[in-house]
Amino acid sequence: MPLQTTCIGAYPKPDYVPITDWFQVGHDIDDYNGVVLRQWSEAPDIQNALDRATAEAVADQIACGIDIPTDGEIRRENYVHYQCRHFEGFDFENLTKRALRNGAYVAELPTIRGPVRARGESVLVRDWQVAQAASDRPVKITLPGPMTISDTTADEHYNDPRAQAFDLAAALNTEVRALADAGCRYIQIDEPIFARKPAEALDFGTESLARCFDGVPDDIARAMHMCCGYPNRLDDTDYPKADPDSYVQIARKVDGIVDQISIEDAHRHNPEKLFGLFEKSALIVGFVTVASSRVEPVEEIAARMAEILQILPPERLIAAPDCGLGFLGRDLAMTKLRNLAEAAGTV
Repeated sequence: MPLQTTCIGAYPKPDYVPITDWFQVGHDIDDYNGVVLRQWSEAPDIQNALDRATAEAVADQIACGIDIPTDGEIRRENYVHYQCRHFEGFDFENLTKRALRNGAYVAELPTIRGPVRARGESVLVRDWQVAQAASDRPVKITLPGPMTISDTTADEHYNDPRAQAFDLAAALNTEVRALADAGCRYIQIDEPIFARKPAEALDFGTESLARCFDGVPDDIARAMHMCCGYPNRLDDTDYPKADPDSYVQIARKVDGIVDQISIEDAHRHNPEKLFGLFEKSALIVGFVTVASSRVEPVEEIAARMAEILQILPPERLIAAPDCGLGFLGRDLAMTKLRNLAEAAGTV
């Protein structure tokens, strides 16, 4: 049997989608303000374009041989703030300037000014239904995790990271349960901040992650993703990444909390000892880069898969890109996905 394949979340948006993508805007505060934070709309003509683009993103992934596609996060101008718009407690009008990702960039952010709570009907159920209608196989939906939301917003209410994370987890759990009730079988919480702040992840992050999946049936594949950081542009080789030892520090604590754990490996190979630390969860391993235009040959991808299969059994290894594909553009993204799927079929 070939290795199972999946994508992590984001897929390149087509030009006709009238929402400026975080990947194209970049992190510069002059571009970020106003363009991204205030432009999202429920207007019918925009929704029709987003439905079309979502179906195309799913079809592209399937055409490349991906077993578990995502909705491409096509509706999201920013994968964190899109979710926050649908929670109580967030102020998107009076923004707060913050340095993010250990000073990697600066932005004006939505601000928490009251208790965070789920509000009304789940927006992600609609997103999943649109994507699933375009697919002959299960579609995965992704959500930002509590620590990652906290790190990408400003807090003027809690002044208590643990309490804030647990309230965010409760709100996210409402979305996760709604997705499960609607029939979504693959649900992923994204916590890239785990790799940047391992001490906080160990202190309360793993518990808040577990709370996101409270009450979720056993037949749901519960996944989490922790990447090590994005550059400002494609082929930027000198950008700050998380400490390479972060995964090792976190591995045993997060193992078993979810069914599948997604980690980077293509941009920077992990030490062999890391894979042996995961004894319960399956690993979604990145075998193609998402911030480089270099196309990894099938043989190179397959060779790395074979190395990891010396440590993990095939039923506990899932092949994927390192992270979302938004930087690459459609043609390059599809080329990398085809090579990934072909390699997964050969090992």
